Amino acid sequence: MESEISIIGFDRAYADAFAELNYQWISQYFVVEEHDREMLDHPVENIIEKGGWIFFAVAENNAVGTVALVDDGEDRFELAKMAVSSSFRRRGIGDRLIEACVEYAAKNRKGSVFLLSNTLLEPAINLYRKHGFVETVLDQNSPYERVNIRMELALPVSNM
Repeated sequence: MESEISIIGFDRAYADAFAELNYQWISQYFVVEEHDREMLDHPVENIIEKGGWIFFAVAENNAVGTVALVDDGEDRFELAKMAVSSSFRRRGIGDRLIEACVEYAAKNRKGSVFLLSNTLLEPAINLYRKHGFVETVLDQNSPYERVNIRMELALPVSNM
């Protein structure tokens, strides 16, 4: 029987999994950079306490996926550090994590969500496009050497 997968908000019990899941994929494709270490080793200080949020996909009390929303301070969040355990891929977890991020950003009255990535990660780029993200001009001041694409999703303006 397949495990029930829940998407939950930040829980310190899964902070180590946030780092582990991301270190795995980054090391598989790229070199872990200093900015990665800052975010992954200290998510509370560098994401949560600065107005961002982290979601986890949890199955049988284990985090099998994660994503962060980093407050950019300019009416937008950066979707960052999305990772799904290799044994849980192709189950729609990435879709559910993105949906949770978009919903959270809209509730927090952000105008958009952007992300930085690399075109080598073709399945991820396709996933972002599926959810409406479009390629935008790449900021040359990215904190990552590996970034070669920037994508953004405009959120509906709320009249609340």
